[in-house]
Amino acid sequence: MDWRQRIGYSRDWVWRGWQIRYTFMPSSRELEQMNPPVILLHGFGAAIEHWRSNIPILGKQHRVYALDLLGFGASRKVYTTYNINLWVEQVYDFWRNFLQKPVILVGNSIGSLVCLLAAARYPEMVKGIAMLSLPDVSLRQEALPGWLSPIVTNIENLFASPVLLKPLFRFLRRPNILRKWANIAYEDKKAVTDELLNILANPAQDEGAERAFCALFETARNPNFSPSVRQLLPNISIPMLLCWGRQDRMVPFALASIFCDLNPKIEMVDFDGAGHCLHDECPDRFNAILLAWIEKHFHPIGSKNFIEKAETALDV
Repeated sequence: MDWRQRIGYSRDWVWRGWQIRYTFMPSSRELEQMNPPVILLHGFGAAIEHWRSNIPILGKQHRVYALDLLGFGASRKVYTTYNINLWVEQVYDFWRNFLQKPVILVGNSIGSLVCLLAAARYPEMVKGIAMLSLPDVSLRQEALPGWLSPIVTNIENLFASPVLLKPLFRFLRRPNILRKWANIAYEDKKAVTDELLNILANPAQDEGAERAFCALFETARNPNFSPSVRQLLPNISIPMLLCWGRQDRMVPFALASIFCDLNPKIEMVDFDGAGHCLHDECPDRFNAILLAWIEKHFHPIGSKNFIEKAETALDV
């Protein structure tokens, strides 16, 4: 089936005067009454289509929604102050408009940060969160030696000029360059297909994409771009699933154990042979583990053998 058919029913929604794309995949009425809805949030540079191998499977048991965050996918490319707070407000307003019942949030990379902050800020919205490769932007400055930090800042300031950023953006969106980045993000190179590259490349051709890239570059360097994961995690009391590819070269796998120590409610599953986008790289394993975790915590008769099911899925 073509990937455009695998992402559900696409719709446009106007948020704060900006066009936002979302999709939904309905389940049976009986299952939708029993099981909580699921909202999927992509990572940096990705889009709804990145969940094309997950939406149809999750949709068999849950009503599934996926959002293109502002500035990405087929949502509007605007020049504004981008940060995790902005995307959390987008998700919350979407929830108030279309759902108004507690949901499960599932996010990859930056999307997992949105899930975490949304759960902390709007507990009435979130029943549980599943986070894939959770980054902590606040660690960036701490990881740099004191003498190196001003050098890095000066280099970033040099490239922050739109005069340099726009040609850089045109270079980065070339298919051959995108393939190189994807080969870094994915451990299994067979998953880096022409279909994936089209999904990543198409939004970069949209009107306003260059300006949005400049705005993202500027605001992502700001310390206020994202709250600290280490400050948020200890205060979350709902079920949490943390999934991580052992070969993740974008966000170090070593962070997983640090985050797990911050909250006993985190259930950790590591994926050997997977990189930064494990939901797309090994969707069969991920789908099985996510559904087993949801069954354990949120089905009327929860499964008590989540670990056994997870191990079985990982062995597939």
